Amino acid sequence: MSTTAHGTAASTPRMSLLEIQRAMTAAVMMPLTPDEDMQPFARDGRDMHAVAETFIAPNKQLSAFDRLELYNRQYWYRLLDALAEDFPALRAVLGPKRFEALSIAYLGAHPSRSFSLRNLGSSVVEWMGQHPQHSGRRHRLALDVARIEWAFVEAFDNAQNKPLSMDQIRALSGDSHLTLQPHVRLLALDHAAVDLVLALHRRQRRDSSEAGVRHDDSSETPQENLPRVSRRPAWVVAHRIDNSVYYRSLMREEFLTLTAIHSGLSLGEALEAGFVGTRKPPSRWPKMVEQWFADWAEFGWICEIS
Repeated sequence: MSTTAHGTAASTPRMSLLEIQRAMTAAVMMPLTPDEDMQPFARDGRDMHAVAETFIAPNKQLSAFDRLELYNRQYWYRLLDALAEDFPALRAVLGPKRFEALSIAYLGAHPSRSFSLRNLGSSVVEWMGQHPQHSGRRHRLALDVARIEWAFVEAFDNAQNKPLSMDQIRALSGDSHLTLQPHVRLLALDHAAVDLVLALHRRQRRDSSEAGVRHDDSSETPQENLPRVSRRPAWVVAHRIDNSVYYRSLMREEFLTLTAIHSGLSLGEALEAGFVGTRKPPSRWPKMVEQWFADWAEFGWICEIS
């Protein structure tokens, strides 16, 4: 790479380092054409051959445009691979072509803004909810699958605070205010899709160990061969134990109680919210709550508000 202009660039003023960085970033982040080539024109209408020549020198094999195109392609390939790595089950449910189209549209609306790719998919669920046309007839299932997979990412690397011990839990009152571990992610789903996601993750790990990340359609499991999934309400928590992520099904009442705790309600208010609309007889409530707290203590889900 060179700050020396080439060809018509002889009359172009010398660019500062910051100007080169901005020009390079703008060019590299431009979406590829459907044929996976660099766009022929910049967003401001300038010919990209001329743009490339302002800050990249050619070599004996490649023009300035060709050299810039390599960076443009690799940037997009890496982003698309990162989303495929975070959402392998979503890719399987939608199919590779639809998933790639969804990924490109999503990245156009939410380009990478960080040196890390960890948060690249952080808005996928919200964006999919606003753009159902990209999910096709499996939209509601796809949305649940995306929720589960992003919860996996957050449960894996979100922070962990010091949990309450069982003795501390026994000392709580209705006025106590608690919080959940940052890695505890609560999911209200329209489908019982966790087993589907786990099965597809196992399949993806097996395929990756055999042949790396694949991009051709022939390597994908046909959608009709996906494990069956029931469409019924499901309440799930994703959490981490010893650097491994687990999913656990919850009763509606426990899910609502944890959600209320997470929202900042006092413990007494949260328990009231948990049993709103329940069909469980009041005689069973104390035993249910006792078991919840035993589980929460065992898994270390609840903490004091710092």
